[in-house]
Amino acid sequence: MSELERTLAFHIRARKLPAPVREYRFAAEATGGTGPGVRKRLADSGLKDWRFDFAWPGLMLAVEVEGGAWVGGRHTRGKGFIEDLKKYQEAQRMGWTIYRTAGELIKNGEAVKTIRELIEAART
Repeated sequence: MSELERTLAFHIRARKLPAPVREYRFAAEATGGTGPGVRKRLADSGLKDWRFDFAWPGLMLAVEVEGGAWVGGRHTRGKGFIEDLKKYQEAQRMGWTIYRTAGELIKNGEAVKTIRELIEAART
């Protein structure tokens, strides 16, 4: 877990929000779970073993912490950026709401405010 993810997890706990599932394997779960045969089921479905940084599966809400924006990290370079878009596209096709956030928003508390609002909206 990155430092930003640890910080966001702390903010979520401090605000007494529902506990998320960390590193939730949404594509594997969508194809029958993480047990035996998962690789074949994923391949047959044209999916990868994608994970969300934080997820509330019952609410179909996911949070992705986007790192490396200022240092040319994997998520901001061509191939990595496109792979992330494919992941988000497939998740949205499955009905997921995805909130992407970054360091500044996590550190200043804006991310956890938005997460609270998204949780509240998903519950109604």
